[in-house]
Amino acid sequence: MKIVIAGAGAVGTHLARMLSNDRQDVVLIDADENKLFRLGSELDIMTLVRQPSSIEGLKDAEVQRADLFIAVTPNESENLTCAMLARQLGAKQTVARVDNYEYMKPENLELFKKIGIESLIYPELLAAEDIKASARYSWVRQMWEFNNGELLLLSVKMHDANPIGEKEISNKDNQLVGHTLKEIGIAHGHNFHVVAIKRDGETISPHGDEKILPRDLVFFMTTKENLGEIRHLTGKDDYPAVKHSLLIGGGKLSVRASWKLASIHDGIKLIEPDRARTEMLQSLVSPKTMILEGEGYDVDLLNDEGYGNMEALIALTDNDQQNILACVAARRRGIRKTIAQVENLDYFDMADDLDIGTIINKKMIAASHIYRMLLKGDVDNVKMLAIGNADVAEFVVKAGSQVTKRKVMDLHFPSGVNIGGMSRDGKSMLVGGGTQLQADDKVVVVCIAGTLKKLDKFFK
Repeated sequence: MKIVIAGAGAVGTHLARMLSNDRQDVVLIDADENKLFRLGSELDIMTLVRQPSSIEGLKDAEVQRADLFIAVTPNESENLTCAMLARQLGAKQTVARVDNYEYMKPENLELFKKIGIESLIYPELLAAEDIKASARYSWVRQMWEFNNGELLLLSVKMHDANPIGEKEISNKDNQLVGHTLKEIGIAHGHNFHVVAIKRDGETISPHGDEKILPRDLVFFMTTKENLGEIRHLTGKDDYPAVKHSLLIGGGKLSVRASWKLASIHDGIKLIEPDRARTEMLQSLVSPKTMILEGEGYDVDLLNDEGYGNMEALIALTDNDQQNILACVAARRRGIRKTIAQVENLDYFDMADDLDIGTIINKKMIAASHIYRMLLKGDVDNVKMLAIGNADVAEFVVKAGSQVTKRKVMDLHFPSGVNIGGMSRDGKSMLVGGGTQLQADDKVVVVCIAGTLKKLDKFFK
């Protein structure tokens, strides 16, 4: 596919790296020559020093031959302008990054389609959805919902072991550590699947003989009714319910997160150091949110505001290091649920080693949303697991596709692929080796990084 990306910022650069690894024909347009020189030397892509909204620049990028045009500059107006121009010049599909929540209303999305922009992307809104999903439970590192929350993918950090078969089980004991997936299946039934394990910085697609070890980050696929069983088996029964959250930073992501969290939390407090910004925030955040002026690392302020009564701390400033340190401090004070915005990929392993909890990366979230447009199969959504170095895709099974012709065990998927669950006629269920997929099934697949594209052909 020929893909033209306008904007060499965080999202555009991340997309260019992904697509270069996929061996796509990529052209990256930006006015910053220094940025493009560095990327052009690192990646197998074409770079073009032009203003993205320049008609001549778009022609030089050959947008008339583009299968997909992606406008992700920091300027919303420029994104909309160059996306419309690209469409008029012949691009088959266009997507533009926006910052205005009003544009995301269904009726307005239809309006943009009429003027040639098939899809809008609002990274802060997408990230806020991920924050909401992960902030529901203090014992879960990350959670992704499918089929209206009836099918769940979640990650849990492993700690102490407890022998299988022991009658008296402490709520603090983990019953999975030290046992193989086969043993766990025999002892506890098949109400969940372990679809991936991150261990020592590497993510693996486990088999039946794989043993769960202390410090593993384990990814489970399960249905809503079996969530409590995973909590019990992983020794997390004593983790508190999350009812109150503290947001640090008053940027656009915090605003959107406040509205999402308002539907699941009783109270929200937001700390922002800039007085002018705090005054503006009063009219932007959800009514459940209390605005406080101050620094997120001001211990006295935090204590005065009931720091110890918060079940979740969510650090969303523009400073990755500050966000990580805020989460470390919160965990030392007994706050079990911590979420940090971390945009620098080099910090991921450090954040994981420090057990800060959930990592939110806007550019990865935005890139995964766009990436689904490149897949030939019918894909509802794609998620990139920031910590897990894996992708999750929700495919809609087409009539006559390869996956409908054999049972799952006989499909010979690429190594690193694990089908966890599916929804059929609105009902969610787990997928086993003997499952026969049917047309219109929605199937959730976990792929170790680099295998998603190989899977596409099975579903088209």
